[in-house]
Formats: sequence, structure tokens, C-alpha cells
Amino acid sequence: MHSRIAGTGRYLPATVLTNDDLARRGVDTSDDWVRARTGIRQRHVAADEESTSDLALAASREALRAAGLAPPDVDLIIVATTTPDMIFPSTACILQDKLGAHGGPAFDVQAVCSGFVYALAIADGMVRTGAVRNALVVGAEIYSRILDWNDRKTCVLFGDGAGAVVLLPSDQPGILATRLYADGSHRGMLCVPGQVRNGKVAGHPFVQMDGQAVFKFAVRVLAEAADDALAACAMPRDAIDWLIPHQANLRIMDSTAKRLGIAHERVVVTVDRHANTSAASIPLALDEAVRDGRVRAGQHLMLLGVGGGFTWGSALLRWT
Repeated sequence: MHSRIAGTGRYLPATVLTNDDLARRGVDTSDDWVRARTGIRQRHVAADEESTSDLALAASREALRAAGLAPPDVDLIIVATTTPDMIFPSTACILQDKLGAHGGPAFDVQAVCSGFVYALAIADGMVRTGAVRNALVVGAEIYSRILDWNDRKTCVLFGDGAGAVVLLPSDQPGILATRLYADGSHRGMLCVPGQVRNGKVAGHPFVQMDGQAVFKFAVRVLAEAADDALAACAMPRDAIDWLIPHQANLRIMDSTAKRLGIAHERVVVTVDRHANTSAASIPLALDEAVRDGRVRAGQHLMLLGVGGGFTWGSALLRWT
């Protein structure tokens, strides 16, 4: 038995914050400065009353409709997020209740920007072994709430959103290979070191990042992860029809594509409009490419994620 992605969905909050908006709010930046360094021109920001599970709910409903599955039929829910609704219960359990999909396992995965690839690999394994009949895999984030809006090195980079996919069993492989990695010795390059202690926030509660170190690390490991997944299937690099990387920075994405010999035209790019939505970025980009017709049956897709931890991973798909 194999698994395949049978439906995709996405949700982006209504409020759009452009680079010019940030400058008008007092951030020491400009549209030219941000675009030149990241390729980002805008990002979506969740409303005060929206929670991560709300974003996940909207994306999940779209994915379930596309897959022809009703919420009560969902067997497994995995939510990849760095910004859960609360410490516990998991955002996946909250989403399960809001969907009306009760009884099956539901849990969160915390692998930061690699979270969706991690969650997809876990769900694929559970569907392939018959442990569950189907799976709803979601990446959802509200990064706007863990940003220091006076720090231009980080606040210009991130946005809010959610993407979701539904996995169903299949006689033919849809998910061909997944590869997951981590190296905790690099945890200081990208982190939010604050914590809740005795009812108060202890330490720094906002995103901290060594941008140059992250860039060099990401470009190297993303290409390696892609090659590892291809090698598992004895496939050459030129078999990749679409590269769908984590949407962190256009320069990282272009450098990774260049290392793999993939033309820019075959890279799905949403970072210019969504910014870095962490675990949500890959499913958001995938849904856009599926719904606008770029992704077609029989094509091969390479999903690549890298994020704080440091974690990274790849998923090679054949679209069915």
C-alpha cells in the first residue's frame, strides 16, 4: 500500500502588510531594502481574534472538499506549527473538535519550518502501514505574534497562514520518498529562547536569527536532502518537474535550485506575497500550484524544508 495527496487547501488572513506599510509604522526599512535581500513585498497578518487552529480549520476544509472527504471520516490529524493556540492541548486536538472529526489520533509536530515535511512523512508511514485509513496534514502559523516589530532583521521576513493536504491510500505510489534530518548543535542560529515560567515570560520571547549562518546552512542541506530522496528512488535531478521549497528567502530558493540544476521557472515561488510562513509555506505553495494548473498528473514534485532546530527534510512526490 502507498499514499497519495488527494486534496490541498490554504488560508491566508485578510490583512495584508506591505513593506511600505512597515516603513510607515516606524520600522527602519524600505520596500527596496526588503525586496533586494529577500524577494518579499508583502505578508498576511492574522486578526486579533484569529487563532492558529482557526487558520488551520479554513485550510483543512478546503483540502477535505478537494479530496471528497467529510470531516467525520478523518482518521488522523497532524498539525505542524511553531505557534500553537496554547501550551496544551495540541492545536491538532483543537482543530479536530472544530472540524467535527472525533476519535482518531491528533497531535502536533514541532520542527519549525521543516514541520510540514516531518508531518507528511509521519502521516505517509501511518497510511502505508494501514494504521489509519487517511490523514489530514496541516501546516499553520501565526508568526506575527512572536516577532519584535522593531527588529528589521526578522520582522520583515515572516507572515501568517495555513496550508493543508489530505492523504489517501493508493495502489500506486504518490509519495515516493521522504528524508528527515536534525542537528541540535545549530539550535542557536534560529530560535525563540523565551519560555513561560511561574506565570511569566522568562528570556527573549521573539524570533532571533543569524541570517548569514542560516543562509549558508540552508543552501547546503536542502540540495543534499533533495539528492538523498532522488537516490532512494534511483531518479536523476532532471526528473524533477517542480521544486517546492520552504519559502524563507528568494535567494536561498534560487541558490538551492541552481545547485540542483533546476531552472527558476520550475520553482514554485510564493515568498514574494506570503513571506516566510514557516510550517505553512510548503503546503501554501503546493496548493497554489495545484489550483492554478501548473502541477499535473504524472509530474514529480520535490518538497524541501529547513528550519530552526536545526531540522531539514525532503519529500519526493509523483502527482496523481
